[in-house]
Amino acid sequence: MEGSKELLKEKHAKYFARCLNVIPSSLETLDAIRLSISFFAISGLDVLDSLNLIEKQKQDIVNWVYQFQIISDHTGDGSERCGFRGSLAATQSLDNDTGAKQLRGSRSHHVLDTSHITMTYSAINTLLILGDDLTRLDKKGILAGVKALQLENGSFVATLEGSESDARFVYCAASISYILQDWSAIDIDAATDYIINCISYDGAIGQNSHQEGHAGLTFCAIAALSLMGTLETALSKSQRSHLIRWLVLRQQSGFQGRPNKLPVDTCYSFWVPAALKLLSAHQFIDRKVNRKFVLDTQCSVVGGLAKWIDHSSDPLHSYLGLAGLSVCEEEGLEEIHPALNITLRTYRHWQKLTI
Repeated sequence: MEGSKELLKEKHAKYFARCLNVIPSSLETLDAIRLSISFFAISGLDVLDSLNLIEKQKQDIVNWVYQFQIISDHTGDGSERCGFRGSLAATQSLDNDTGAKQLRGSRSHHVLDTSHITMTYSAINTLLILGDDLTRLDKKGILAGVKALQLENGSFVATLEGSESDARFVYCAASISYILQDWSAIDIDAATDYIINCISYDGAIGQNSHQEGHAGLTFCAIAALSLMGTLETALSKSQRSHLIRWLVLRQQSGFQGRPNKLPVDTCYSFWVPAALKLLSAHQFIDRKVNRKFVLDTQCSVVGGLAKWIDHSSDPLHSYLGLAGLSVCEEEGLEEIHPALNITLRTYRHWQKLTI
C-alpha cells in the first residue's frame, strides 16, 4: 500500500467489479449480509461512474437481488416478515415456481426466514443504482415488514427476532419510506422524539442519552431526520451548535468515530462530512488533510481502500472512502445525495419513477 496522492479510479473500479464475482476470502464469514456487500461494490462503481464494467451483468444482478425478497400472499398473514432477507440459506424449501422466484422473490416458509431492515435498504438502493423501475417490489409487504419493527419508544429493531434498536435502523426505515414515497410504516413523531432523546451528554447521538456519542449513529440520526422532514424543527439552536462542534472535532487527519478513538477510520470520512453537509456546516472540514488520509489507504496492488493505512481493502471502506471524497467535492467522482447515500445520477433516476 502506498501513500499515493492520485486517486486510482480504474484500479478501484476493477476491484469493485471483481468483488461482485468473487467474494474476497476475508469476507467469507459475511455471507449472511451478501446483499450489503454487493450494495457497497455496486455503489462504488456508481460513484466512480464505472457501471459500464457490469453492463452485461446488470439484469442478472437485478434478478438475483429480487430472489432475496420475501413477498406477501396478499392475505395479510405473515406480512410482517416481508422485505429482503440477507441470505438465501433458508429458502431451499420455497415455491416450486423457479421462474417466479427469480423474477420477484418468494414467500417465507421457515420461522427464521424473515426480512432484515438493513438488507431491505441495501436491496432497494442497489436496484435503483442498476436502473430498475422497482415495479417488482412488494411495496405493501415491505411497508408491513418495516412497520412491525418499530418499538414503542420510536426506535426500530433490525428483524422480528429482535436485535439492538438504535438510529441505524431508524435511518433504514426512513430511507425505505422516502424511496417508496409512503410514510405509513413509521410513526414519525415517535421516531423523531427517540432520536432527540438519544442526544448524549457530549452533544452527539449515542445508543441512548447515557452513552457516548458515535459518528456513525450521529449520521444515521441526522439523515433520518432530514428524510422525515423534521431536521430543521427537531433540534434546538443549542443542540445543533453542540452537535456541529462535536462532529468538527472528530477530524484528526481523517475522522474518528468518537473522542480518543485512534486511529482514524476511512468510513468516518463519509459519516462525519455527510452529517455536517446536512447540517449546513460542511465548510469547517479540512478537505486537504482528509483527502491525504483517504488516499493513503488505497491498495495500489488489487485496488480498493482499507479501514486503516497498511491494511487490506474491503468493499465497505472502499465505497465509503470514495463517497466521503465525493461529499468533499473530489473531482472525477459522481456527486452524492448525503441523506440517501446514493449518487445524484441514481437519485434523478428515482425521481422519474412512478412508485
